[in-house]
Amino acid sequence: MDRAVGFTLILPFDPYADSLKFLLATYLIPYVGENGYVGTVPYLRKRKYCRLAASLLAVEAGQDAIVRAFLYQRAYEKVQPYNLTVAHFTNRISMLRNELGMCGIKDEGIIVPEELGAENRTPSNIISADLNSLAYARTPPEILRIVYSSGNESLPGGFYPEGANGKIARHFLKVLTQLYLKAIIKLPANRWVNICL
Repeated sequence: MDRAVGFTLILPFDPYADSLKFLLATYLIPYVGENGYVGTVPYLRKRKYCRLAASLLAVEAGQDAIVRAFLYQRAYEKVQPYNLTVAHFTNRISMLRNELGMCGIKDEGIIVPEELGAENRTPSNIISADLNSLAYARTPPEILRIVYSSGNESLPGGFYPEGANGKIARHFLKVLTQLYLKAIIKLPANRWVNICL
């Protein structure tokens, strides 16, 4: 959490200290998974995989919406003993995920400048989405950069200090990487800039 807020917190952040800190801790991961599914579904060809990914996406989106709604209700509450608001924490966590992902703004906190809000009309941001209210997509390398907390998809750390090296993770990442590479090759040249590996 120190890296997200940009300085060493007076007391280490303890997600189990109270319900608010627990909610902030749960804010860290579900949205990254949601972005991964959004980025993956368009490249799946087999119906059973599309259905599975869509089902998982629905669960991830639901979890994220609930957590964000609870945090939004408390947006201007100070998180003790840090004297920072809930909105400040969510914005800083989102900024860090964007920095680590290295592909622009694909993550936003619960209160944003109006120009980043839904359709440029509101600073409220319970559901993080682009200007057209569509979910952001992330590639497998972007996700690894974030969950590894290293900004490098080949450098383990963060939530996976030993790397995402289980049999399922290796297979999943191999398949997704192949799908993305095949998709990039088939895209017209003018679409290349829209894909950020």
